Parts: sequence; C-alpha cells; structure tokens
Amino acid sequence: MGRAGNEEGRNHVIRVVGIGPGNPAYIVPAAAAAIRDAGVLVGGRRALAQFARDDGRKQMAITRDIDGVLAFIRESLDSEDVVVMVSGDPGYYSMLDALRRTFPTERIRVIPGISAMQLAFSRIALPWHGAHLLSFHGRVPERAAYAYETGRVLGMLTDAKHTSHTIPALLMEAGWKRDARLYVCAHLSYEDERIVRTTLGEAAKLDEVASGILIVTDEEVR
Repeated sequence: MGRAGNEEGRNHVIRVVGIGPGNPAYIVPAAAAAIRDAGVLVGGRRALAQFARDDGRKQMAITRDIDGVLAFIRESLDSEDVVVMVSGDPGYYSMLDALRRTFPTERIRVIPGISAMQLAFSRIALPWHGAHLLSFHGRVPERAAYAYETGRVLGMLTDAKHTSHTIPALLMEAGWKRDARLYVCAHLSYEDERIVRTTLGEAAKLDEVASGILIVTDEEVR
C-alpha cells in the first residue's frame, strides 16, 4: 500500500457500541444508527444474529481468539470504519480494554449503552451512586471489596461458577448477616426476566442463578 493508502487508513475509526442488556428496546438511538450504517461489524454471535444477519456486510464474531479478532479489525481499518458491538455499556467489563491496548485512543469512538447493572438497580428503584460494583464473572474480588460495612450496597456480576448460591456464602463469611436483603436478578430485559427478593441466608434454598446480577444491602428483611 502506498503513502496515500496509509494516510487514508489512519482516518478510519473503531466505534465501540453498547447494545444494552439484550432486548433491542434498550439500545440507544445513536448505537442503533451506528450499527445500521456500519460496513464492518464485530460482535458476539448473538449480537450479530440479532443486528447483522446475512445482509452481506463484512463481519466477525468475537470468540476466545481475541488476537484473531483484533487482527481482523486492524486489517478492516485500512479501508473503512469498524463497529464493535459489546453487551451492556462499553465502559463496564467489555472489549474496550483490549481495543485500547491495541489501537491509539484517538481512533476509538465509544457510544455508551445501558448496562445490566444499571437495569438491575432501576428495577428495584434503588439509587446506585453509592454502591460498590463488583464482578465475579471469571474472577473473585479481594475479600475487602465485598466485606461487610455499615450502609454498604453491593452490585455483583455472576457467572456459572460464582452464582446466587456461592456468592452469598462468601459474603456471610466476610461479615454480612444472614438477614441482609438480597435481590437476585436474572434474564434482565427479556420476556422471562425474574427478580427475586430474599436474604443471604435463604438464597441457597432457591433456584440457582448464574450469569445474572446480585444486589445486597445491609438492610434486614423482617
């Protein structure tokens, strides 16, 4: 590629678009427009099936081969902009970290989305400006991050291993009372959405929820 081609390629950008918690009703208009107008789409298989389908556009699914995805994006940027769709909000546990480590930040544009954490707090009408937000998705935070403190509110992402059964046990070991209020939020934004109000001590008796949101407060359920 000649000098002119290289200069043109540097003008193309990556648009990291938050697609919300899942239901298309929760995607912001700017994000929907960016996806609609994109010539190249990158995203999870479910996102591609939902927003791209077989419409002839160049696309790639995000898999565990992140290096391969980044190489695809780099190659595509030589000729056009790339839209990378991420679940929830790009600023909260998404591929944005990997993109920032690989590409200059001046070539990255971010369109925010509604995160599952935001939606969970809104469903129970609880302000979250003072909450401690944690992820048990593929990791376990340091004990101090979830240890009991008076007035503390925790919002937690879960996964298949760290669930509505295992996390309450960790919290009680870290000083939380059995009667602390717990909200178990599953399938947020979908037709089968379910939010259960219980306590840390009673959670293990209920159906186990993985890949959801847990919210705990030091308010006791009476």
